[in-house]
Amino acid sequence: MKTFAKIFIVSFFCFFVALYMGSALYLKENNLDISENIGFGYAEKEDVAKTLINKLETEPKEEKSYKSFEEALGDNIRVNFLILGMEDVRTDSILMASLNRDTKKVDIVSIPRDTYIHRKNFNSGEEINSVYYSHGVEGVMKTASYILEDVPIHHYIILDYEGVQKIVDIIGGVEVDVPFDMNYKDPTASPPLNIDIKKGVQTLNGKEALDFMRWRKGNNKAGYIDGDIGRIKAQQKLLTSLTGKAKDNILPIITQGFKYIESDLSLLDIMNYGRNLIGIKKENISFTILPGESDLRPINKKIYSYYVYNQKEVRSMMEKIYNVKQ
Repeated sequence: MKTFAKIFIVSFFCFFVALYMGSALYLKENNLDISENIGFGYAEKEDVAKTLINKLETEPKEEKSYKSFEEALGDNIRVNFLILGMEDVRTDSILMASLNRDTKKVDIVSIPRDTYIHRKNFNSGEEINSVYYSHGVEGVMKTASYILEDVPIHHYIILDYEGVQKIVDIIGGVEVDVPFDMNYKDPTASPPLNIDIKKGVQTLNGKEALDFMRWRKGNNKAGYIDGDIGRIKAQQKLLTSLTGKAKDNILPIITQGFKYIESDLSLLDIMNYGRNLIGIKKENISFTILPGESDLRPINKKIYSYYVYNQKEVRSMMEKIYNVKQ
């Protein structure tokens, strides 16, 4: 098992930490900073924060529809974030999170790390997770935009996965239905892995949540039937539970979680997007995986396994996200 497994959930969770940060900044901008209540106990300060944030909540607008994809892109209603979870110099988790600022809807597209991309001027290809090493975050943004029908990628978020362990503990754990016993030991991993999670509905603490996210297969080689796609689906279910609890724990998440994020978002950006996110409902968050299938491709007389995306289905997916009606 890789020392830094795919961590879809961590990426998206930290995306919400960044946007929730905007709530606090907006309060401060309007002289409503809760820091003046320093004499309060923690619970009282949290109640103050919730009360003030509730006052800022606005009703979502009706979603616009468009006659063409180009028209939708030109309206600039959506802001798109590229979210990266790192494994050394490779992007082990790649997501595009698209926020509709009018409707408070968020659409998440997970791009498998082994997605095939053709190298310009070379008769070969490579996995998308290798782009960061040679072209940095700008290269990954351009590649993701190209795959997703040239939608603009406005910002990036790079995260430290260790933060999610602390945040899960802060909110009191997260409930998940573990599909089967998860056992795996690897003392050579960094950090060493010792995963032992039983099947069934249970509340996972921070370490267990990380173990759940990192688990791919056991020492007996048995794992998800559909490989990493199955793992992403399982993590999406955990994420649904996680975001519900996160909304009720905004203050501790802001104060203790934001330091784990690296981003090009300015404070003004975070404030504006955070305001758009106030009042978001769990049912307004949707998840999908880049359409495609696994395939074997010969490269330089060797056979490589890739995830090959279906361009036609990608186009259809993006038109649905942008509410294009033809």
